[in-house]
Parts: sequence; C-alpha cells; structure tokens
Amino acid sequence: MKRNGYFQVVCGKNETSLKLFPPRNGGKKVNVKEVINYLNRNEIAYDASTLNKEFKEAFASNDGISQFALNKNISPEIKGSFIFQVSQDKMMAMARFYPPSEKGERLTAQEFIDFLTRKKIKFGIRKDGLQNFFSRPIYCTDILVAKGQPPRHGTDAKIEYFFETDLHAKPTLKEDGSVDFFHLNTLNHCKKGDILARLHPGDPGEYGTDIYQEKIKPRTIKQAVLKYGRNIMISDDRQVLTTQVNGHVSLVEGKVFVSDVLEVENVDNSTGNIEYDGNVMVNGNVCTNFKVKAKGDIEVRGVVEGAYLEAEGSVVIARGMNGMAKGTLKAGGNVIAKFIENSKVNAGGYVSAGSILHSEVTAGTEVIVSGKRGFITGGKVCAANLVQVKTLGSYMGADTLVEVGVDPNIKQRIQELQKAMTENKKEMDAMAPVLLGMAQKMTHGVNLKQEQLKSTQRMMQKDKQMKQKQEEYMEEIDSLQKLLAESNSAKIEVSGEVFSGTRISIGDASMVVKNSLSHCKFKKSKGEIEMTVL
Repeated sequence: MKRNGYFQVVCGKNETSLKLFPPRNGGKKVNVKEVINYLNRNEIAYDASTLNKEFKEAFASNDGISQFALNKNISPEIKGSFIFQVSQDKMMAMARFYPPSEKGERLTAQEFIDFLTRKKIKFGIRKDGLQNFFSRPIYCTDILVAKGQPPRHGTDAKIEYFFETDLHAKPTLKEDGSVDFFHLNTLNHCKKGDILARLHPGDPGEYGTDIYQEKIKPRTIKQAVLKYGRNIMISDDRQVLTTQVNGHVSLVEGKVFVSDVLEVENVDNSTGNIEYDGNVMVNGNVCTNFKVKAKGDIEVRGVVEGAYLEAEGSVVIARGMNGMAKGTLKAGGNVIAKFIENSKVNAGGYVSAGSILHSEVTAGTEVIVSGKRGFITGGKVCAANLVQVKTLGSYMGADTLVEVGVDPNIKQRIQELQKAMTENKKEMDAMAPVLLGMAQKMTHGVNLKQEQLKSTQRMMQKDKQMKQKQEEYMEEIDSLQKLLAESNSAKIEVSGEVFSGTRISIGDASMVVKNSLSHCKFKKSKGEIEMTVL
C-alpha cells in the first residue's frame, strides 16, 4: 500500500528535534513547507536554513528514518492534530492528520467525530473508515472524511410526433426540363384512428444532500403539454393524440392540427367567396375578384386569375396565376405555382414557380424558379436566404429587383424583446430594495402588519413571474439570433443569364448589374456584393 512520508516532533530533556519518516511503496516525501506550517502552528522554534539543509541531506541519503535538532528548548508534548477543509460546493470534507510528539497523546476517533459535530457536518460521515484509520493512522495524507450525495438530474419531457413536422417537399424537375406540379407530396395524410403524437413525461430527478444535510435541488426540467385542435382525441392520461377523421395533419407553432378538405369544382358565382377551417381543394379555376381563405392549405388544379387567396398553410396552383395587377397570394407556409404573373405573393416558407413576371414576391426562406422558362422578369422578388433562377431580368430592360437577406420582422421582434427586458429589469430593480428590507426585518424578528405581509407576498410573486418572463424573452432572443446568423449565407444563384440593369440587394448592400453575365452567384463578402462563377 502506498504511504506518504511523515514527520514527528520529539520533545527531549535538552532539546526539541524532528524525526522524518520516509515514504513507502511510491508515496510522496515530506514537504518542508508543510513542516514549517506545522511548527509555526505549534509555536516551536527552528532555524529555517538548518531545517532546509537537514531536509536535503535526509532526502539525499534515503537511509530510512532520520532525526535532527530544531532547538535547545524543552517543549511540552504535543497532542495528535489535523487540518480540515470543506470543498466549495459543500459536498466533501477532507482532513490531513499529524502524529503526536513521540510521547504525546494520540487523537481519538471520537474526538474527531465530535469536531465534525461542532462543525455541523451531519451527512455522509465515513465512521467505519475513520475507526479503521485511527486504528492504523496514515499521516500527511488527505483523507476523505465526509461526502455528500449529489442530486440525480432528471430529463425534459418530450413529444414524439408520428408524422413529418418539417415538410420541405418541392416540385420535381422532369427529364424534358418541365416541372411536375401535380405530384408534390406536400401534405401529411392521416386516417381516422391514427396516432399522431405521444407525450413522454419528464423525469424530475432526485434531490441530493450536502455534508451539512442541506438538500440540493436537481436541475429544473422542461415540461411539455400536448396541444391540439379539432378532429383530434386525447387519451385519458393526456399522453396520446389520435385523429378522429381522415385528412391532413400538420404542426403549427407547437399545436397539432388535423384538417379535412373542402372540395369544389370552381370558385365563381356558384360558390361565392370561401372561408374554411381546413384545407380547400379547387379542381378547376379561381375566377377574378373572388376570395379563398383557409386555416389549412389551398390547392388549385386550374388557374387563378385576379383573385385573393390566403392560407395559414401552403398554397399550390398547378396551372399558375395571372393576377391582372390585383391578384394576391398569402401563405403561412409555402407557395407553389407553375407561373406567377402580375401578382403579389407573400409566403412564410419558400416560393417555387416555373416563372415570375412583373410581380412582387416575398418568401420567408427561399424563391426557386426552375423549369424550361425559369425566369424572373420585372417587379420585385425578396427571400430571406436564397433566390435561385435560370434567367434574371430581360434584354428589354424591365426594371427587376431581387433582394435576399434578413427578414425585417426578425430584427423588429428582437428589438421589441430587448425593450421588454429592459423595462422588466427596471421594475425588478425598483422592487429589490423593498424586498431586501422586508427580508431583513423578518430576519431580525420585526413584527410586520398583515397588510405589509400580503404586500410583500404579492411583490415576491410578481418578482418571480418577471424573472421567469426574462428567461422566456432571452430564449426567444437566442432563437431569433440563430436565424440572423443563418442569414449571413444569403445568396442569389443564376444558372443561365442575368441581364444588365438588374438590381441586386443582399442585406444592406446593393448593386446594379452593368454587363450581362452567365452562370453566376451573388453573395455578400466584407460588406459588399461579390459575384462568382456558379
């Protein structure tokens, strides 16, 4: 067994000396600084230079136990002792023991346990180990004498979804260069009785205990609740969602929706305007001046003229849209159309089209213009991340502006959150002295009036709520800032030709294309727009 070297004071008739015991089986040698600290604590005189010299000789000789004089004084016998320390987290107590002088009194296990009691150390004391230690003591070695029980941290609640929650299906490009707008697979179909989601409850964990027998709270876990709309049934234990109808399932802002479909041949005088709480399927056309609003998706298998379409989900127009300068599409999700002409389009997700002509198009993620024609000519096209097109602008000089970069709504929301946090902090800072004053009064036994107690409780509850709100604000800011970081890679890709006169804007940088270019990519670099070969 490895044992450190140690030292012992010898109180003789004519002098006080120090005996050094060598380490065994690879233990550490006696540290001269430790000896000096011990002698100072016990007020034993010594000559520093002599002490250092004797140590060097003892270490050099390796002859076993060595002894040398410290002074010519007659010192009283010294009782066994120790130094003691508690870790910063209060989870461990360590002791380092020193032997009594040669004829001094040994420290007993009970004396040491009584010391721990005086220090209010109650939990995790290694009594059996201490008894063994005192029967066969080990000196000048750190000994663990008490150890707390760390908390067992739990796990967050989790929701498992049994459908695709992040649909990115896009039209496929055929071999002949045209785009297939009929087989899109952009919906999650479900049948009555299908399980949609399952909640796996969180595990709160278990409290720990430090050596002072104070409880240590495990890390706070995140709870979760199944949120759902109509046509969905929740189990008695509120952990399973099941659809009650055939339809389409989607996840919108953490809430599960099942929409059944309203199907009509055309939207015209025979139907009037349509406003529906699910998906809308139009087998034919949507005529000029009519409106279609849907809580889910809108799919039109024919054409859309100068009409107004608004969906919380996606909008699909198989044969395209000619808005006649008054048609509008709004989608919380994606917009997919064979062509977009003289229209206003706003999509929370991506926009995919075969061509875009003289239109105002805004996409929350990207605009993809592909197919045989694949052009953007005239108007304004904006996307947060990417615009991908075959032909950009026109040789006739149609005013065409393409913008990519940060969604302005994100910046505005961050500013709103930061302002709210500042106002919250001001109010919390104003309450802090009042709460502190009340706490001090209660600590000193001051009797408070009933109204003062109620007012303090209300203020403490409000302070707790505001702190929680600050955390929520910070989480949302972090999430939005990640989106801002992603926008740094915003770009415009032109697989064919970009004509002169076309205006390009990326973030806060802009340029006008002076000469027609082919197969190129525009990206922001060092504050300016950089063009590279695609």
